[in-house]
Amino acid sequence: MDIFDLLTMVGGLSLFLFGMNLMGQALERRAGGKLRSLLGRLTTNRAVGLLTGLGITAVIQSSSATTVMVVGFVNSGLMTLRQAVNVIMGANIGTTVTAWILSLAGIDSGNLFIKLLKPSSFTPVLASAGIIFYMFLKGDRKKDTGMILLGFATLMSGMETMADSVSGLSGIPGFQNLFILFKNPVAGVLAGTFLTAVIQSSSASVGILQALAVTGQVSYGAAIPIIMGQNIGTCVTALLSSVGTNQNAKRAALVHLSFNLIGTIVWLTVFCLADVSFHPVFLDEPASLPGIAAAHSVFNFLCTILMLPLSGFLEKLVVRLVPDGKEPDTQSELDDRFLNTPSVALERCREVAEDMAKTAVGALKESMIVLRDPSASLASSIRKKEDKTDHYEDILGTYLVKLSARQIGESDSLEAAKLLKLIGDFERIADHAVNLLESAEELREKDLRITAAAVSELEVLSRAVDEILDLSLTAFLQDDVESAFMVEPLEQVID
Repeated sequence: MDIFDLLTMVGGLSLFLFGMNLMGQALERRAGGKLRSLLGRLTTNRAVGLLTGLGITAVIQSSSATTVMVVGFVNSGLMTLRQAVNVIMGANIGTTVTAWILSLAGIDSGNLFIKLLKPSSFTPVLASAGIIFYMFLKGDRKKDTGMILLGFATLMSGMETMADSVSGLSGIPGFQNLFILFKNPVAGVLAGTFLTAVIQSSSASVGILQALAVTGQVSYGAAIPIIMGQNIGTCVTALLSSVGTNQNAKRAALVHLSFNLIGTIVWLTVFCLADVSFHPVFLDEPASLPGIAAAHSVFNFLCTILMLPLSGFLEKLVVRLVPDGKEPDTQSELDDRFLNTPSVALERCREVAEDMAKTAVGALKESMIVLRDPSASLASSIRKKEDKTDHYEDILGTYLVKLSARQIGESDSLEAAKLLKLIGDFERIADHAVNLLESAEELREKDLRITAAAVSELEVLSRAVDEILDLSLTAFLQDDVESAFMVEPLEQVID
């Protein structure tokens, strides 16, 4: 292996990681809204949580991304710790899908149908289709589909480039000795942990292991401990994302680490005992690409079988490791972790904006009551609602600006711009509520009385304003165009 082979390997690795990132981001954008609704319907049922985590991770091809989302949902109070435990377990199984896809690169057969499954046969077609979708078709969904195809084609090209470049390593004694060293289970686990912690993706590190397996120097005895370590290394992403979160979110990240750490310790012990007791013959055989994918799947499946009945124990363990603080646990309405999945972040902005709209409308309705009856004791409630809308305007405005700076689709960009305008309108509604309250307080302080005729007109005006508020709120909450069209005639009546 010369310097050119080394450069080719680095280039292949770069293409592989870039393609995986490109495909993952596009998949998240396509599935983002559905992810939020799926997670929102979660129950404490273990099987439902497990299957949800499995399905989401299989779709977006990243257990780290799923776990980071879970940490964000727990931090925002949208998911309980118990629900998070089951989703994280499912994510560990879902992440194994990537290794099976990558194992297609190891197909070698003269059969025409089998040859068609080899990436070198269909990658150019996918890349061509991806360019057509991305460059020439309109619409975010079509462009995201193009990005998925391009990302997958880039990923598989990088995988094949890596595999071709490392073929010369098989004759280098140092490389052979390295994987003899990794037959020591502890060394293998540490190597897998370190590599995955650095690149923050167990799927990518398994792919690298599969590429190295092409040399024929990676035995199952060395590969299995490395795979175990990769499961520990992937926890780094969630642990980093939990910095600055509340206790429950930190516990969710710690569930991921505890699950993988306990599973690795148990099955590594079994592996070592089997190796010492009767040393299965297959451990000395060269690992194939499908074999590594199978080992990855079996290990994660066994960990889940072991830990699923103990999900309650895991929950209690992390609660003990991260005890409640002296100060009450706070929840973040808008979590920056969602920014990595823009469609989920935008959906969360919409939910907060809906609460802001209801709060502002409630404040204005209460102020109309006080204006008609200055003795009504609603001043404190109105001012609290106005403060709440000010808070919402501040956090939503900042968050939407951050979101708009991300690479988001045209429809998401328009939705973000619409929400930015609307939150200003909602804040003005709450300000008007305080203005009416101050007018009512001035009437009471000066002991002024409104005439009966004026009270009658005010009643009519209040009913019209109430109806406008209800129609406007319905139009926003339900995207009801008919309700929106009914607002203007009422406004003209008030004028």
